[in-house]
Amino acid sequence: MFKHAQLESVKAWVGDPAHGALPLHARIHRAVRQLILDGALEAGRPLPASRALARSLGVSRDTVEAAYGQLHVEGFILRRVGSGSFVSERAQYAPGRGAARRASPQKAALRLSQRGSAMFQDGGVREFLAPRAFAPGVPETRSFPLPTWERLTRQVLKEYGAQALLHSPPQGMEPLRRAIADYVNLERGARATPERVLVLTSSQQALTLCATVLLDAGEQICIEDPVYHGARKAFAAAGLECVPVPLDADGMRVERLDDPALSARAVYLTPSHQFPTGATLALERRLAVIDWARRRQAWIIEDDYDSEFHYAGKPTACVQGLDPQERTIYIGTFTKSLFPGLRIGYMVLPAALVAPMTAARTLLDGHSAPIPQLTLARFIDGGHFGAHVRTMRAVYAERRDVLARLVDRHLSHWLQARVPAGGMQMPCVLAPGLSERQALDAARREGIDLLGLTGLHASARHKAGFLMGFAAHAPNEQEVAIRKLAGVLRALKQP
Repeated sequence: MFKHAQLESVKAWVGDPAHGALPLHARIHRAVRQLILDGALEAGRPLPASRALARSLGVSRDTVEAAYGQLHVEGFILRRVGSGSFVSERAQYAPGRGAARRASPQKAALRLSQRGSAMFQDGGVREFLAPRAFAPGVPETRSFPLPTWERLTRQVLKEYGAQALLHSPPQGMEPLRRAIADYVNLERGARATPERVLVLTSSQQALTLCATVLLDAGEQICIEDPVYHGARKAFAAAGLECVPVPLDADGMRVERLDDPALSARAVYLTPSHQFPTGATLALERRLAVIDWARRRQAWIIEDDYDSEFHYAGKPTACVQGLDPQERTIYIGTFTKSLFPGLRIGYMVLPAALVAPMTAARTLLDGHSAPIPQLTLARFIDGGHFGAHVRTMRAVYAERRDVLARLVDRHLSHWLQARVPAGGMQMPCVLAPGLSERQALDAARREGIDLLGLTGLHASARHKAGFLMGFAAHAPNEQEVAIRKLAGVLRALKQP
């Protein structure tokens, strides 16, 4: 029979509001099971009769019978007609049972692999989940043509029916691969065919695949300095040695790749709109890096993350389209051009890499959801994607200009804006005497998200500052946030 303390423990478990979502019989079942697992009820101990326990708990006998029945099925108790219910002998083998379990609990030591530890300590890639003021890389979603998207989704369901509920091929749905190939060929000057497109969930997944499929742990990869933090973390997590290469106004100083001390077998670039400086890789350097890849039998990983938003003429054609040797992997995403919740990115691959990359992708998440893929294909083919990008390009250009004026008017004592020719965020350099870390932390407490520049640089030869996103906020919203940020910086500057 239950001792008084055990009965009170069951009552407490049953009455705990945290367990309120469970049916009553499930609460009783779990409370008794926990007493057994903790060793409070030894093997062979009789349990109270269902009628007696029901009376003590103030519930129906059927409720207790349902709890006892489940404990019996799981092997925790034995039930004998005419004798009652007893704790099973098998329960004594429950891990952690008995006195050691009743002792003051200690958490098991966290033991990770070297790779797991590196990923955990590096903090992963921080996503700005809500469009708080100045979060970089967050698009305006309130203007997205949802009725059009809803109509196209209905068309997909009507045409494909239950077939749309099945697995997608791991390479992606053919209509979307065809639409992506046509788009990047026309708009980005790429050399793509549907057979060479791999549909993914994000550009981050593409970077992880490149890091693990193309290179072995310990090998070198050259990266821009400064660089997109998600790329550096993906490469470091795969055990690669990231070799920073400095930039100037024309992008990465590609001649540094021929340093005899380097043995890099890949280079990571954001040539159309360098992150975070906004520089465009000059044509002669594009050709030079293609020649370097040919001579070294190396790979070029081209991340074209937001080239749709270029505010002075058309963006430069992608490196992949200039590369006759097929040493370039082109990465694109719809996260910024459409909306983050879509979770569709892609790679345009050299023909020889399609099969191995697709096989490796099946080990990550298998495939992307078919319905969004098919809807996106129709969105592109119907001209809606191009129209939306043109609309948002004009909106973002205006918001960029508004932010530049607001920074000059309200924040010029503390920082200097570097107005970009494209993209969705503006680099700002802090005045001497201000701490970047303190500014970021104080701004976050006031509901303002900024991305610090220091963490994007490998060397110490840079000025402190941060990126300010301008895409997701209207001019009046920007002004409210700028005034709040001015108060934050003013408080930090005061002695």
